[in-house]
Amino acid sequence: MRVARTARTLLQVATLAVMVATPVVAQDMISLVGSGSNLAVSLYSEWTAEFGRQHPGVQVRYLGLGTSQSLQEIRQGTGDFGGGEIPLSEAQKHGAKSTLIQFPTVVLAIAPIYKLPGKPDLRFSGEVLAEIYLGDIKNWNDPRIAKLNPGLTLPDLEITVVHLSGVKGSNYILTDFLSRTSPQWKSKIGKNASPAWPVGVEINRSEGMVTKVGATPGAIGYVELTYAKRKDIGYGSVQNAAGQFVKASGPGILAACAANEKSLPEDLGVSLVNAPGKESYPLVSFTWIYVPASGLAPARSRALKDFWNWALSDGQEIANRLGYSELPPGIAGKAKQAINSIQ
Repeated sequence: MRVARTARTLLQVATLAVMVATPVVAQDMISLVGSGSNLAVSLYSEWTAEFGRQHPGVQVRYLGLGTSQSLQEIRQGTGDFGGGEIPLSEAQKHGAKSTLIQFPTVVLAIAPIYKLPGKPDLRFSGEVLAEIYLGDIKNWNDPRIAKLNPGLTLPDLEITVVHLSGVKGSNYILTDFLSRTSPQWKSKIGKNASPAWPVGVEINRSEGMVTKVGATPGAIGYVELTYAKRKDIGYGSVQNAAGQFVKASGPGILAACAANEKSLPEDLGVSLVNAPGKESYPLVSFTWIYVPASGLAPARSRALKDFWNWALSDGQEIANRLGYSELPPGIAGKAKQAINSIQ
């Protein structure tokens, strides 16, 4: 009996020790989960981490699973918000359990990247990019490329076309631009987040795109500007709607925003691609967040609104540090109106 009592006592002490040593998760912790495009995943990771430090009662996570997956999870009720570079159609907005609203968070740009001897600063037009991705232009010394780059000696080097597989925001932005500038591309391929590429090497992610292009002499690809800057890979200027060659940069991105600001629709779902204006960079897009307009518990709805309001105010400093372009004040104000309409 004494042995049994001693054993029970030791068990109780051990159990108590485990209880004391094990952190207790607060019962009122609010956890929000979103998923979507990878283009802004580094930014959203920083935002969620910093917001969590400032608001220990709220945990926000963002998973780079792709736009289509995020919309599916919202419809199934397994995700709190989604993200992507494709504005929602009317059918998508009204096809879920709750109507979806969308709002932009930052502005980003897609840049054509390439690997050539001497890192020349190249110029591209939409027509030439389309002909490269259609397989009509096969060599870097093609007269159509040379015409855009007078004074440069282009190498006699075969072009290796690299493109992203699957449904990607980068694909959507690029093919939107090519469809607006090349009748041939528009008729053969069109605007699509998952186009039927006629030529090229397939890569799954933007990180892989940079790696592949950087390791392949003669390769061309396309990535969001922050990827190109982080990896120090060459990227070219692109001819805009005004006929000017503009390199992706903060001023060029904001000029494209300003050109569209007054004509923004109520739901902010507009393409910024090939915006008018001499200074506008043509391959520009918002990245949007998609959220059910209603259906969340009051505390979760409040936490979601608090997070995104913070992201569009204090969080913009983080966006700038990482190389993204923050929303102009007028557009940020409209985005916050959309956020605060969540029930």
